[in-house]
Amino acid sequence: MPYTTHTQQAIPTSSRDEQATAQAELYSHLESQAEAVDPTQDPLTARDRRIIGEIIQVKPESVRTIWIEGGITVWVQFVEGGRLAFDRNWFATRVAEVKATLPQTPREQNRRLEAELKEACKKFGLYHGEIDYLVFGTKVYRNRHFVGNVWCDGQEWYSNPRKYGLDRVAQTAVGAIALLGVRPAIA
Repeated sequence: MPYTTHTQQAIPTSSRDEQATAQAELYSHLESQAEAVDPTQDPLTARDRRIIGEIIQVKPESVRTIWIEGGITVWVQFVEGGRLAFDRNWFATRVAEVKATLPQTPREQNRRLEAELKEACKKFGLYHGEIDYLVFGTKVYRNRHFVGNVWCDGQEWYSNPRKYGLDRVAQTAVGAIALLGVRPAIA
């Protein structure tokens, strides 16, 4: 009976390199997909970093993270390494003081103005269209009928029942809508 002898052939080096490269590309792709599905979010906002930087007198970008340990100590971790510890109550007091003096960011201002506008619209039984956040302006409607334009420059509210004409000025969104000749909705 004839016997067949099998010999193991060596895999050429170039195919091993190609396989290793392909494997590395696959792992890289899987990591990027995992990051896209569950991105690591930074718990601190730019405003948080500005506040912390103001309190401990460092550049905001040098702050990596912050945490409270044991309900007593606030730790601030820096990007370059190192950390500082502070009493939680002292730190909380300083955060409140700095927040009161720090100017609003445009996003915070827009959120505040939008909340005021929504509350005013609810009072008058109106709804508003899409807000142009660059100039913070929108159109207001009642029962699908155009009532007027309302906008704010950050200090004062303006309204106009037409596209062109004299603008009316008020201190609040409620005042600006009232200047359009709209009466509050009856509950």
